[in-house]
Amino acid sequence: MAVSVRSGARVSSELSEGGDALTIRVCGNFDFNLHRDFQRAYQNLSPAPRHYRIDLSETLHLDSAALGMLLLLRDHCLGDEDDVGQRQVELFNASDHVENILLVSNFDKIFTLR
Repeated sequence: MAVSVRSGARVSSELSEGGDALTIRVCGNFDFNLHRDFQRAYQNLSPAPRHYRIDLSETLHLDSAALGMLLLLRDHCLGDEDDVGQRQVELFNASDHVENILLVSNFDKIFTLR
């Protein structure tokens, strides 16, 4: 059974049954207004998941603040020196518009895009 947590009206997260994967869904515009809800979705999980999956299927647009939040998530994943290289962040189900923003920003070089 998966554990589902609603971090805000436009951000929700679901932790897999074994706790090794966290899926975060962002609905609507991914912008600075979601910064607290987005951080709450992944911080303070113990033990930290190995896989972070960001579902962008319902994301209409993302701005530079959203790109910064994704980088902060990556930094969070790299923060534990004992786990360097063990945690993965995947961005998936992006619309053509959102995927284009990620590609123009070279996020395909930093994250796995599916």
